[in-house]
Amino acid sequence: MAPPGPAGAHSASAEPLSRSIFRKFLLMLCSLLTSLYVFYCLAERCQTLSGPVVGLSGGDEEAGAPGRGVLAGGPREMAVWPAEGQRKRLLQLRQWRRRRRPPGRDGGEEAAWEEETPSLAGGPGGSGAGSSVAEAPPGTLELLLDEGSKQLPQAIIIGVKKGGTRALLEFLRVHPDVRAVGAEPHFFDRSYDKGLAWYRDLMPRTLDGQITMEKTPSYFVTREAPARISAMSKDTKLIVVVRDPVTRAISDYTQTLSKRPDIPTFESLTFKNRTAGLIDTSWSAIQIGIYAKHLEHWLRHFPIGQMLFVSGERLISDPAGELGRVQDFLGLKRIITDKHFYFNKTKGFPCLKKAEGSSKPHCLGKTKGRTHPEIDREVVQRLRDFYRPFNLKFYQMTGHDFGWDG
Repeated sequence: MAPPGPAGAHSASAEPLSRSIFRKFLLMLCSLLTSLYVFYCLAERCQTLSGPVVGLSGGDEEAGAPGRGVLAGGPREMAVWPAEGQRKRLLQLRQWRRRRRPPGRDGGEEAAWEEETPSLAGGPGGSGAGSSVAEAPPGTLELLLDEGSKQLPQAIIIGVKKGGTRALLEFLRVHPDVRAVGAEPHFFDRSYDKGLAWYRDLMPRTLDGQITMEKTPSYFVTREAPARISAMSKDTKLIVVVRDPVTRAISDYTQTLSKRPDIPTFESLTFKNRTAGLIDTSWSAIQIGIYAKHLEHWLRHFPIGQMLFVSGERLISDPAGELGRVQDFLGLKRIITDKHFYFNKTKGFPCLKKAEGSSKPHCLGKTKGRTHPEIDREVVQRLRDFYRPFNLKFYQMTGHDFGWDG
């Protein structure tokens, strides 16, 4: 039996074993950390991969063609877009993210957009409800906080109340080169004393090539508005959305009735003396519809060619056609086409298949398309007779027959 070795020999053999275990532990730890780092890098890369791109050109180009769509990825993907296009797209997304319903105002139209989820097939331009548009990350949008500048509007929707101005503005905001204030500023009729600097500060930031717009329907019937807008800029383009004045008056009354159920009937408000058939033109619901009278004031300060008259009826029956005229008038490329709309049978008017920066269809809300009360047919006919000469004069002044007396 061999004698036991010295204690030092046993200690020396144990020491290399512990070092070996330690080295293995370090190797495993390094491998684990390396694996975690690789996994993290892969995960980060996946988050920045390009999302879907929805074409806005309305043509036959593929969705995702350079310069045609709304970028739906992160900062790394911005490199494939021209710098100016990147800023315009992201500014527009930021506009939609910050959108709030404008407060209802007397004399103006109430804000009204709500999201819907009807079953829609995605079209060639990616405008169906089936496709989605991911917004650019908040960090990317914040890069634009100091981009662009606030400008006085180059185009204004000046009227008319209950004519379809809200729908027109929301349709136009789909265009990447249009920036508009959501709420009605009422600068040229109620807040003119606050000055142009205050007015400019209400406007959204714009980049080169973008148009700043606002809409306040009461401008059209405000005597001081034409001179005030002309003093701001004689080159301002003016858009007027008009509608059959009889239908418009009833719609106006319906809106007031929803807020004040105790008001007199439409029939009693229409006449100063019903027996004599004398129409009360002092009632705003009637007065607004005398378009020719109001237009005379505007033509003293602006040439007719600087004004565009949009049919409220055609804005419902053929929104893409009317939007085409508006885009031409504003000098914009025709990007908004019939691919952007679908007709909502329940509401009775067209809706956007997909509003910019949103993955859901948008329709005018519950404050729009209210059911009109039943009005005495005799009163309606008397109103038609009253408006006829004014309508004919308006057709002559604008060079367009709107067909309200057919």
